[in-house]
Amino acid sequence: MRELRYRTIADDLRRRIESREFAAGRTLPSESELSAAYDASRVTVRKALEWLRAEGLVDSRQGFGWFAAGDPLRQSLGRLGTIESQLAESGVVAERRVLDFGFIRAPARAKAVLGCDTVLRVRRLNLADGEPFARVTVWVPEQLGEELSRAEVERSSFYELLPVRVGRAVQSIGAAAASSADAELLEIAVGSPVLRCERITEDVDGKAVLFSEHIFPALRTEFVVDLPNVDPSMAPTGVRLVDETQGKAQGRRRKRAQ
Repeated sequence: MRELRYRTIADDLRRRIESREFAAGRTLPSESELSAAYDASRVTVRKALEWLRAEGLVDSRQGFGWFAAGDPLRQSLGRLGTIESQLAESGVVAERRVLDFGFIRAPARAKAVLGCDTVLRVRRLNLADGEPFARVTVWVPEQLGEELSRAEVERSSFYELLPVRVGRAVQSIGAAAASSADAELLEIAVGSPVLRCERITEDVDGKAVLFSEHIFPALRTEFVVDLPNVDPSMAPTGVRLVDETQGKAQGRRRKRAQ
């Protein structure tokens, strides 16, 4: 009877995955939740999941639990570009939804980076083929964002809208756990592993004009770096290693300069 039961559970989960109830990279309910939902033992549920893993439909990873299998979306660190442009190059339909738009007193970190007291803050949700892909918050100096509208930032990137020429950006990437707010937006479990990216974009004169935070579900994205076969003393394209003490020293120097 158990033999038939795990097949029934596997069939139903397969149907839910194929109908995109659980899209690629989306975590499944925990084994205990599935046990309760299907009124079956965890042994039976795990056997159904292992059956689907053999078909390549699901996988599991420490810290994530079970999730619908699929190739993560890739982003290159070799050049400056928007999320949307990189997704489009991969044949993915990109969409942005603005969640918050308004001028606020600059948070401490944004004030330190941008050197201003008032900023335009735009918080948005980025989607890839209709699935939540990133939560992005951008802070812009008031004088650069005063002419922008909510409709414009939902339709176009800041690189196109800013009244200055963009020069370069420095991006830092680290691991974090999903907050309750981000978990709800990204449709993942609270505390799930995410990648947190902080980007400081400068104009051609080296002045910071954008400060942004990007939160990506760790299962749905990968960052790719070009590693040329050159003198090993040279850093790979798009990557710079900064130790913690150096980063703190740079922050102190920036504050003194202001």
